[in-house]
Amino acid sequence: MGRPRKVTIELTPDERDELEALTRRARTNRHLALRAKLILSSASGLSDVAVAAKHRVNNKTVGTWRKRFAERRLEGLYDEPRVGRPREITDEQVEAVVVQTLETTPKGRTHWSTRKMAEKAGISHSSVGRIWRAHGLKPHIVRGFKLSNDPQFIAKVRDVVGLYMNPPDHAVVFSLDEKPQIQALERAQPVLPMDLGMPERQTHNYIRHGTLDLFAALNVATGEVIAKTTKRHRAKEFIAFLRVLDDGVEDDLEVHVILDNLATHKAPAVKRWLLKHPRFQLHFTPTYASWLNLVERFFALLTEEALRRGSHTSIPQLRNAIYEYVDVHNEEGKPFVWTKTADEILDKIREFGERTLKVHGDA
Repeated sequence: MGRPRKVTIELTPDERDELEALTRRARTNRHLALRAKLILSSASGLSDVAVAAKHRVNNKTVGTWRKRFAERRLEGLYDEPRVGRPREITDEQVEAVVVQTLETTPKGRTHWSTRKMAEKAGISHSSVGRIWRAHGLKPHIVRGFKLSNDPQFIAKVRDVVGLYMNPPDHAVVFSLDEKPQIQALERAQPVLPMDLGMPERQTHNYIRHGTLDLFAALNVATGEVIAKTTKRHRAKEFIAFLRVLDDGVEDDLEVHVILDNLATHKAPAVKRWLLKHPRFQLHFTPTYASWLNLVERFFALLTEEALRRGSHTSIPQLRNAIYEYVDVHNEEGKPFVWTKTADEILDKIREFGERTLKVHGDA
């Protein structure tokens, strides 16, 4: 038998309902869920020792929360604000760091580091780091961009996004592109496998065994990818790939193909082939807008999951690795879902342009 309880817990129906609800928060707040379980067990008549054994905690822990609940009821289960050191950095200093980071650069350098900013602001570099994290500032990171200069940009965006979000009836929509010059690279020395506490290791140098090109068409509705590797990617190879699509789609369906503005796609031979196959309709993305082509997402996954860390001793081995990845991708059968409407995309680009003009206008 356990020791007698020092405090008796009696619950009202509302308190019991609230405690039971708190026990279901184990994934979001496990500490609060545990406290609720301790009080419910205590209210059932168990001693502190029995409750502690049941929930695998210390007897003192049970006594503490039993007492807190008896004194303050449900409110006593929640954490109280902790007393800490007073703030050493004022709001004015925080604002100064943010403004300096956004609007200036250190002399002779392209961007701020935490230590250079700390010298400028008169605070520690760890404090600068916390301020930057709180405001989402990353001066050490730069990302590339290129705005489209296509005079038909708006019309093309609406056309392509419309195919993604509201495809036509009795039709198949493909997102098509080429991934040229994929290199068969063999690491100069054997790859050292991953071990406990040690990542996989590769040599930085490699032996080249040639390249191949990849044509890929993503079925927007199903996520299935049709792929074909070639030695080159001329109009001749592009037409051959269109024939593969033609053979794979039922004769009574239209075929809409989203692709970029590569000269190969507009060659006279391609135009002649399209005249003989009127069910095919090509939809071109705006210039410098490859992000609008869904198959680029597949190419990114192919590179990340199958090519970048691979070591291929020949073109046939590289080709087999690509086809194997395509087969696995198709078995999973998960399409990429486009969520942004054309209006949302255009509004985002407009806001970006206005912000950029404002910055350069103020400079």
